Amino acid sequence: MDTRRLKSFIVIVDSGSITRAADILHVAQPALSQQLASLEEHFGQKLLNRSQQGVSMTDAGHAVYRHAQIILRQMDQAQADASAAGNSLAGRVSVGLVPFSSAATLSIDLLAETRKRHPGILLHLTESVGQTYSQMIMNGRLEMALIHGSGPIKGVRFEPLLSEEFFLVAHPDFAIEADDKPVSITALDSLPLLLPPAYNFVRRAVDTAFTRTRTNLKVVGEVEIVRTLTRAVSIGLGATIMPKAIADRIIAESSEPLVCRMVSPRIEETLSLCVSDHTPLSEPAIAVRDILIELTARLKPPRG
Repeated sequence: MDTRRLKSFIVIVDSGSITRAADILHVAQPALSQQLASLEEHFGQKLLNRSQQGVSMTDAGHAVYRHAQIILRQMDQAQADASAAGNSLAGRVSVGLVPFSSAATLSIDLLAETRKRHPGILLHLTESVGQTYSQMIMNGRLEMALIHGSGPIKGVRFEPLLSEEFFLVAHPDFAIEADDKPVSITALDSLPLLLPPAYNFVRRAVDTAFTRTRTNLKVVGEVEIVRTLTRAVSIGLGATIMPKAIADRIIAESSEPLVCRMVSPRIEETLSLCVSDHTPLSEPAIAVRDILIELTARLKPPRG
């Protein structure tokens, strides 16, 4: 099979439209439609549903999309391996780092260490609030991710690496005393909070903690950008509750002295390495995985 048809199919799906895909690929729309028709004829299945809103995958389309991602990645890896035969590791490795977690603090170190140890590896990093990384691994768009949770989810495998404790970060105007002792969640009743959207793991963990203690959770803003969250907390628009790594970042980047305290009952989430349960990692991906595990281990608080 001509792999160009698989590449075209992926672009059509990702762009959501044959017209947009034709613009991206710099080919005529009739030619792209013909490539899609040839692909559907090859598999003997309809792969896409077409509407005025764009295209959506059929069940067969989902299967072909996943395998197309894997096939093209293996072709790229074969080319990289052939070019680097007898030399260092080479190839493209895609990694998802979940925002609002310790994972999001590792991106620069992961890039630096990978460049240092394996300069032939092209690292593709993704940090997105709105995408489900486990699903992206299952359909072949990512090879691995650091995400919250420990599964189980069919099709992916979880390796728990770190337990993240959550901390309250607030401007002194909210009259929360600086103290090494945890602050009770019940003492935060109706405190204006800035948090990620409801589908985010951090938000869900906070929601659950407030519900269990029968405390009113007052969310005054949903923020998906740490830099914006830092500025908003710094000027007293609201407080926030975040994993320690993000709380530390807010404190470090703030222009104001902020209060940072653990909460009680304790809120924590497991940070896990997630990989496909079906597709083995390439040698470059294994090397990146090892670096990622090593960097995550450094985030664990010292014992005692």
